[in-house]
Amino acid sequence: MKLIRVATLLVVVLLSALGACSDKDNDTTPTPAPKTFVLVHGAWQAPYAWQFVKQRLEQQGQRVLVVELPGHGADTTPPATLTLDAYRDKVVAAITAQSDNVILVGHSLGGMVVTEVAERIPARIDKLVYIGAFLPANGQSLVALAATDSTSQLGAALVPSADQLTLDIRPDRLVPVFIQDGNDAAKKLVTDNYRAEPAIPFTNPVTITAANFGKVDKYYVHTALDNAVGLRLQKRMVAAAGITKTYTLTSSHCPFLSVPDQVSDVLLGLAR
Repeated sequence: MKLIRVATLLVVVLLSALGACSDKDNDTTPTPAPKTFVLVHGAWQAPYAWQFVKQRLEQQGQRVLVVELPGHGADTTPPATLTLDAYRDKVVAAITAQSDNVILVGHSLGGMVVTEVAERIPARIDKLVYIGAFLPANGQSLVALAATDSTSQLGAALVPSADQLTLDIRPDRLVPVFIQDGNDAAKKLVTDNYRAEPAIPFTNPVTITAANFGKVDKYYVHTALDNAVGLRLQKRMVAAAGITKTYTLTSSHCPFLSVPDQVSDVLLGLAR
């Protein structure tokens, strides 16, 4: 009798296991399709800044395109020829070359750029994400917004060139302004990849409309320890733009270098 009970129990366990495998094999729940992220760097930086976030997103099956703005990184476009529109056009070209819509992410100056991109091609942007970024209203320039930032340490660190075409940052202020919370390797990346910033785009105002920019789904990631774009200014810009979907990272101006996993987690959440 005991043997019969044991045999019956084994049959039940075996059938349950087979049923579970069958359910798993027949699971028709679709796997979310990968998203395409387009990442736009800020001033005094270049695509290198996104390397850790790009790697993490790609490891999770996402597609990632990092745009190099003219006059940054390895690009040698003369600063006298650069405008905010030139930056916008570079990003627009990158997006329109993709087969699907994108999650567009801008940091710092990149916020000005992605705002103009959203105005130009709103239908190609699935989500628009600002990270410690300038977020202008119609007619505002970066210079105008920065002038209202009472907590930023950036202005006092700037050194204009004699021809006023580029802006340098005092070497002793680069790390404190940009990445005071980073490890030594992250700080070295910022200093090793530094180059003077084209000045003209800072003065160019954006033109945006409710019909285009206003229709794009927007998110803002606050950088709470930011010494370049102060948290108070970030919150004022977010309120003025009517953005209600926000995140906050306890980080410097460069969270993609100091806390890249946290930035990646936010972006992966938006991809779901």
